[in-house]
Amino acid sequence: MNRTLTILFGVVLLSTVACSGGSLTTREKGAGIGALGGAAAGGIIGAAVGHPGAGAAVGGALGLGAGALVGDQLQGQDIRQADQQKQINTNQAELERQRRELDELKKQREY
Repeated sequence: MNRTLTILFGVVLLSTVACSGGSLTTREKGAGIGALGGAAAGGIIGAAVGHPGAGAAVGGALGLGAGALVGDQLQGQDIRQADQQKQINTNQAELERQRRELDELKKQREY
């Protein structure tokens, strides 16, 4: 019983560490957190009914899917916010360019 949980936790931990060679995306972080949380909750529930390994496996799989979905939504929001900020910066640069042109035109009229 404890050996199954230890092996499952080791596999999840090893896969998480192996995937972290580069920087993890928000989706990957959500999937990892969901898998670990789901495995822990599933193991606890499974232990109550006498099957902690099966509970951890099912909980881990469900947590992985749910965490990936949540992470995907968060990553989509991050991308949309970055796109909006880029547009804001572009608009500010254009406004600044137009202000400079307006100032130059005002100076030319003064002479």
